[in-house]
Amino acid sequence: MSLRPPVDPTLARRLVDTQFPQWSRLPLTLVEPGGSDHMIFRLGDELAVRLPRHAGAIEQAAKELEWLPRIAPHLPLAIPVPVAVGEPDFGYPWRWAVSRWLDGEVATVELLGDSDEAAVALAAFLKALQELPPSDKELLDAPLSVRDRATRAAIARVDGVFDGKAMTALWDAALEAPAWDRPPVWFHGDFHTGNLLTTGGVLSAVIDFGGLGVGDPACDMIIAYTLMSARSRTAFRERLEVDEATWLRGRGWALATGLNAYTAYAAENPRVAEQTTRQIRQALTPENSPL
Repeated sequence: MSLRPPVDPTLARRLVDTQFPQWSRLPLTLVEPGGSDHMIFRLGDELAVRLPRHAGAIEQAAKELEWLPRIAPHLPLAIPVPVAVGEPDFGYPWRWAVSRWLDGEVATVELLGDSDEAAVALAAFLKALQELPPSDKELLDAPLSVRDRATRAAIARVDGVFDGKAMTALWDAALEAPAWDRPPVWFHGDFHTGNLLTTGGVLSAVIDFGGLGVGDPACDMIIAYTLMSARSRTAFRERLEVDEATWLRGRGWALATGLNAYTAYAAENPRVAEQTTRQIRQALTPENSPL
């Protein structure tokens, strides 16, 4: 079986029509560029079909169906509430999802990077998420240390493109920062610009909850480096009331995920190269930290 099965509109149409005939008359159109984890199709005016591209995304449909309807009413921004999960068929090997369509444009640094209002809105979203009662089921919470080997390899690979000594110093400091020692809280797990939508120039929705979990919220600090400027980061941190250790671990997450995407995609995708270059450089920007 291929790790990346071919997906096209014909396959998506067959899956929808056979498993959900109530939607068979609705038009289905491919959404470009989609995401790195899913092929996305708009189904009529109100629905979206999401088919995993690779094995790493195959648990997302069931997770989102279980949890997003529960947490959506308590969050200040819209999220894509699933309405159905489809089964493998026609040679496609994995479960897939149908969710409510959310209108909007992907958030950009040009539009929101220096906006204190957007930074405070994102902090309010995370704060509301963190304040929800934690799940009694085990959900993903991988410590930063699991990325150590891959991150050091990436640092060595791009030394010269970026400052190798500065990256190593930040990474060492992030790993040495005190661990989260409070009760576990909900985190989004993939909180970057590509998973934020705007309507009329204002933040309106958060999407893609495949990394949703309970534990250390430091991973969600990535948004401070993928979207924000130094000024708006200050507003974000103050509203969210982030302690020094969590902020430093968050910088480590921003560095690690930026390097991962840069080394994987930048050579073939100029958009990813530009975004991840900014992310890495912003994470390396000196702040009030023990570096």
